[in-house]
Order: sequence, then C-alpha cells, then structure tokens
Amino acid sequence: MKTRITEMFGIEHPIIQGGMHYVGFAELAAAVSNAGGLGIITGLTQKTPDLLAEEIARCRTMTDKPFGVNLTFLPTVSRPDYPGYIKAIIDGGVKAVETAGNNPQKWLPMLQEAGVKVIHKCTSVRHALKAQTIGCDAVSVDGFECGGHPGEDDIPNFILLPRAADELNIPFVASGGMADGRSLVAALALGAEGMNMGTRFIATKEAPVHQNVKDAIVAASELDTRLVMRPLRNTERVLRNPAVDRLLEKEAALGKNLRFEDIIEEVAGVYPKIMLEGAMDAGAWSCGMVAGLIHDIPTVKELIDRIMTEAEAIISRLSNIKDR
Repeated sequence: MKTRITEMFGIEHPIIQGGMHYVGFAELAAAVSNAGGLGIITGLTQKTPDLLAEEIARCRTMTDKPFGVNLTFLPTVSRPDYPGYIKAIIDGGVKAVETAGNNPQKWLPMLQEAGVKVIHKCTSVRHALKAQTIGCDAVSVDGFECGGHPGEDDIPNFILLPRAADELNIPFVASGGMADGRSLVAALALGAEGMNMGTRFIATKEAPVHQNVKDAIVAASELDTRLVMRPLRNTERVLRNPAVDRLLEKEAALGKNLRFEDIIEEVAGVYPKIMLEGAMDAGAWSCGMVAGLIHDIPTVKELIDRIMTEAEAIISRLSNIKDR
C-alpha cells in the first residue's frame, strides 16, 4: 500500500509507532521497522545524548530498515540538551524524527539540512497548519481518543481528520483510536495517509515493558481511561488505577488552586516503576481509549500483517459493493 507517508519515510506499510516514554526502546522500534512500518525510539527516555546515540546504534544491529526518533519539546524543570540529542540523531544516520510538544521551528533547519524528515504531533487543525507553515514535512493528527496528551479542544478523529484534510497540503497520519485494519481504512477514508499507533504497540510481545502493563491493556475497556491535569491545561489520558483516583480527588478538592506540586507524587518519575517493574498503581500512565479494541498480545509482525490483511479485505469488499 503506497501513500505519501510510505514514500516519504521509505516504508512498506503506512503504519508508524508512536514515541512512548519508557516503551520506545530499540527492541520495539526495530520490530516495527522490520515488519514494514516506521519504528520510533523515544529520545528523552534516554537520559543523555550519548545514551540516545547508543540506543540508535543498538537499533541498527536489529534492523536495516528505516526507523525514527521521537523528540518532545516540553517545558521541564531541567532543560534537556536538545542540541546534543539532535546531534546524536544526525550522527546516527536517522532520517525520520517525530517532534511533539512545543513548536519545533528552532530545530528544523539543523534536522532538515541533514536530510531528516520531520513529522510533528498536533492535536488541532490550527497547530497542524502552523507545523505546515514552519516547514514540517508531515504531521500526526491526534484525536481526543488518544493516550497521552490530547490537547484542550476535545475534538475526536471523525471530525478532526477530515478537517485536517480540508486544510493541509502536507501529508498527515491519524493518531488516537488506531488499532486494526478498520482503523487504517477509516483513517484513509477521512483523509489521512497512514496511522500512528501507541497503546496498541505496547500490547505486543516485543514491547520492552513489564507483562503487567500488557495484561492491564488487554483487560481494560474503552471506559477505563481518565483525563488528568485538566485544571493545569496539561490534560493527559491515562488508565484508571488507585493513583489516578487519588489524583482526581485532589483536583476536585483543590479546584482552581491546584498546583503541579500537589500531584507530583502521582505523575513525576513513575514511568520506570510502571513500565519496567510492573508496579501498576505507582502513578498515572498514558493509555488510549483504544484499549477497548485490544484483546491479545501478538508479535509486532503478526499485528502489522493482520492489519494490512484486514485493510485490504475491507477495501476489496467495498470495491465489490461499488461495482454491483
């Protein structure tokens, strides 16, 4: 299946693995790329540029296919060494970067002069248009269903994707609620040229996270996520657990007086405990509503092959209906 996304990134299938904290290690990125998609290493999970360089090199020993790096630009207490991370990406020969968070304009020349294609994550049409204006090569349009940060507009993909298609000239992929062949065909029908999957890729055999995390996703339904940090305008969709319930109780009690410091126990530094150690109640962790569509833990290749087989069958069936 060829789209502008497959041609831009040199991949077989229009499927991109989202950058996920303490999930996007070399093992998963290589598995996705080997299966014909675009695997993504999560840059800031690596604590220093040197460690990112080592992770890129490690990924190269696992795949000879294209893969990318996610680099999130967010306000933090201690600012990451972004020039160092970008140098590690360029020196490592990576040709695809998924940017997220704040405007990446400052860093685009350095990346694009090195032949790196940049796809920026956006949660609104206005942000996608800005990404296009500043020179991003593509965008990932994230609907309200997505795990992680869905923005503050609460627009689901059935509206957001065709709106993006109406406005954008650069190609975009659909993110949020993507899980199977139906998702891919729907995304294409709504104007996207591929899809980005995060939560679905966590529940695969190669995902280097604790089995408890995978089991929690399979056990969850579409009703089991919650939105946290809305009063701080830093909304995050997470899987419900006791820590999330405590966090929401604090938000309700403190209202407009809520400060980040009030919930730091539930959100700061929890990912290694959850993803690596399997301490499922250690804090809030990103998970999409798509958990309701996830019922097994296949290999990445099994998953991608199944998606493409389903998508092709749906397209064929629809074509047959048209020809009747």
